[in-house]
Amino acid sequence: MVWRQAIEVHERIDRGDADGEALAALLRESGVGDVRVRRVAGDRGHTDFVRAFVPGSAGRSRGGTAPTLGIIGRLGGVGARPEQIGIVSDADGALVALTAAAKLGAMSRAGDVLPGDVVVTTHVCPDAPTLPHDPVPFMNSPVDMAQMNANEVEDGMDAVLSIDATKGNRVCNHRGFAISPTVRQGWVLRVSEGLLDIAARVGGRAPAVLPITTQDITPYGNGVFHVNSILQPATATDAPVVGVAVTAESVVPGSGTGATDLVSVEETARFCVEVAKDFGRGVVAVHDAEEFAALVRMYGSLAHLRELPA
Repeated sequence: MVWRQAIEVHERIDRGDADGEALAALLRESGVGDVRVRRVAGDRGHTDFVRAFVPGSAGRSRGGTAPTLGIIGRLGGVGARPEQIGIVSDADGALVALTAAAKLGAMSRAGDVLPGDVVVTTHVCPDAPTLPHDPVPFMNSPVDMAQMNANEVEDGMDAVLSIDATKGNRVCNHRGFAISPTVRQGWVLRVSEGLLDIAARVGGRAPAVLPITTQDITPYGNGVFHVNSILQPATATDAPVVGVAVTAESVVPGSGTGATDLVSVEETARFCVEVAKDFGRGVVAVHDAEEFAALVRMYGSLAHLRELPA
């Protein structure tokens, strides 16, 4: 269970003075030795990018060959002050990612070292702006998507879990979390059977799948509808990306307060930890690499979908 970590992370985020250094301090207390914070300013304010690195026993950081998992917490901001007081629903991406990082650090300190390296990235902004969107308002961000990807997506990630609150829609009416089909280089691939197994194991019920469209895997800024930013990391990496959506049965605005469900946060963080265990030791694949290569051979590259039109 990761309840302790979820509560501690929530307490440090649900504050008007929340910042990256406070969360970095918590991660270090939990056992994560390598934590970095970078403040980035944009036209609408600033945010703190937090990067936590948990080395694996057979990871590349120690000369091994075990694959590296990237866990990215996606969001516009953890708060929308002064428009809203308190933590917003959109904070789930950061809450889950930081909770998973804290748990992985505690495990490593206690002797449960995973085989593969894990990189966790997200950002913390307590006063992000909002953005009109149907059916409910989006959270905006002080920085643009290119800056987010530059600070959260790394070349060394062999696969990426991209976590995002995905409650402001009518296409996934499920309380808990859902996973998306795997996306790689413009291709929407089949849902990973291994990840479905882990989701069922963690949730104790049939796993939920988030439906996605071609629009969702194209970059922000092209003027078309996106369910949210959950698959934007796929526009910035060649590695396979899976969206991990924190979901609800009703339509909940990302800018809404009082909507954080720690049961869903804890469950989603446990899923991420379990994926890190199984991916690093090679018993779960995020996608079928041979089938992906065959698709590209037969039908060509779809990597152009990751680019903004000229």
